[in-house]
Amino acid sequence: MKQFSVAVLTASDKGSRGEREDESGRVIHEMIAEAGGEVVAYDVVPDDYNTLKDKLVEYTDEHKVNLVLTTGGTGLSPRDNTPEATLSVIEKQVPGIAEAMRAFGLQKTPHAMLSRAVCGLRRRTLIVNLPGSPRAVRENLGVILPAIPHAVHVLCGEASECASLRKNDA
Repeated sequence: MKQFSVAVLTASDKGSRGEREDESGRVIHEMIAEAGGEVVAYDVVPDDYNTLKDKLVEYTDEHKVNLVLTTGGTGLSPRDNTPEATLSVIEKQVPGIAEAMRAFGLQKTPHAMLSRAVCGLRRRTLIVNLPGSPRAVRENLGVILPAIPHAVHVLCGEASECASLRKNDA
């Protein structure tokens, strides 16, 4: 299979203002490169529903990436809007991915059950919500990453359609 294209979206009020370094995004970049993917779009945005929603649509409809990984905004804080923004743009849910991440996390901490992360499909793009901490990103992405190339292959249909940037898709 050809290399898969990835967009990384970090939801962080402080990060978007330059007050905090995006360590979680860096972990995602490293792990995706090791798995044979290519990060082709990356943004740090405020924990704002409309901003998150607009970026998700941009990544799926304009950039036509194979995979969008979000980090942050999946907890219980009033400013945690990532799951709602994701649910507003996906066409189908893929609950097994979020269930696998929570099940793994529960082996380490009971706080994993507080994650509201969701996963789903928009057109030919898989969108996955990851937690905001670098350690939790590494653990959760490590759980699901072995299934991602197969998911992208199936989602693309024919292997010949799975170009790394898929800019010619209709």
